[in-house]
Amino acid sequence: MPNDLPQPGPRPAVLTALRQVLRPLVRFLLDQGFTFPMLSRLLKEVYVEVADRELPLEGRAQTTTRLSLLTGVHRKDVKRLKEQPVAVDPSQAHAPLGALIAVRWTSEEAYLDEQGRPRSLLRRAPPGEPSFEALVAEVSTDIRARAVLDEWLRLGVARLDDQGRVHLQVDAFVPESGFDEKTWFFGRNTRDHLLAATHNLRGDTPSMPDRAVYYSGLSEASTEELAELAEKVGMEALQTLNRRARTLKQRDRRRGGGGRRMTLGFYFFRGSEEDDDSQEPADG
Repeated sequence: MPNDLPQPGPRPAVLTALRQVLRPLVRFLLDQGFTFPMLSRLLKEVYVEVADRELPLEGRAQTTTRLSLLTGVHRKDVKRLKEQPVAVDPSQAHAPLGALIAVRWTSEEAYLDEQGRPRSLLRRAPPGEPSFEALVAEVSTDIRARAVLDEWLRLGVARLDDQGRVHLQVDAFVPESGFDEKTWFFGRNTRDHLLAATHNLRGDTPSMPDRAVYYSGLSEASTEELAELAEKVGMEALQTLNRRARTLKQRDRRRGGGGRRMTLGFYFFRGSEEDDDSQEPADG
């Protein structure tokens, strides 16, 4: 086999880790009616796309034969996928407008109260003062704030008080009616976590932070207390980083930009010990 191709046979540890990663994903796919043949077709497309784009040979053309050897996908399928790339709906490639507005409302200092929570907003206010109309305009000038508000009121994402101020229902944001928003963030956040993790597994430098705290043997009351604490300290960390990132972005923009991006993730999971297939120690 040419020495520019990976050697066959993944390590057993990779298979074990991949099984753990795939189980919750497959459960979600089954819930969505996404069958194995559908996933097989998608994997075939992604294998060819990644091999073609990310594993080129310097100074040499990428051939159908090499892509077939790299991926295990039949040459005729590689040829078809190369000649007829899969069409992607561009409207699905960017964050939904509602998600972008909510993220700004929950992270921008101008829209937060003294406790760091989303403050209630006047529907309109003089220029330079925070309002729901100004918030929407900061994200997009192509849609009227009234249209966003009407939809959010319908979904229960926002409410109006007796003074006509708009309140964000944080716990209700991205309800089942906002499935597209949840799905967009699922793809983006999971992708970046996997990019960081696989970067470290390959031994690339510098390494990227990928840490977790895990405990078993806890009661429901204890996990509830820890969930509340995680929500508090997690949001504080995200808001602190967000404020600093915006300052640095404005500085970099004045200097001509930098072409780099970053993601900080935060999550908290609680469930039954029976769901854990990692065979990890009882205490973190």
